[in-house]
Amino acid sequence: MTTQPQNPWMRRVGASLGLVVLTAALLPFGSQIMRAAEGMSLHAPRWELWGQISPVLQLHIAAALTALAVGTGLMLRPKGRGLHKALGWTWVAAMSVTAISSFFITGLNGDLFSLIHLLSGWTVIALPMAIYAIRNRNVERHRRSMSGLFFGGLVIAGLSTFIPARFMFEMFFG
Repeated sequence: MTTQPQNPWMRRVGASLGLVVLTAALLPFGSQIMRAAEGMSLHAPRWELWGQISPVLQLHIAAALTALAVGTGLMLRPKGRGLHKALGWTWVAAMSVTAISSFFITGLNGDLFSLIHLLSGWTVIALPMAIYAIRNRNVERHRRSMSGLFFGGLVIAGLSTFIPARFMFEMFFG
């Protein structure tokens, strides 16, 4: 089994870069977020909005929620056994659909890609690298890659969907 030594400095750099990307993505919306927070109230989902969005966005949300549920289960369960492998492939498929479908969704930055799309691009690159790592018995690199994709790619991008005027914000708070 090949493992890479853990480098806390690299983890801090990665976490810092993640925060910079998230901050840069949210910065243009600072005043809008503050205004929306004033009148914001959590309520039951407004399911009538679901029928008003495109099939691509519906697919994207369904895949992201699947990846979140399966990924949470993977994080909480023992690793390396048969169930982990089966759920892992399900998670890889859901993350792939989530990342690829995001390239057909714009609106946060007009009709252009936003900084969040960088996470999608990285996901498309990093998923095969993480699979390659485990196939070569590099468990530590696989673990770091998959954890990074879960927390950095899925959770951070997911939190950005709750920016005011975006679909998830409107569904739960608007």
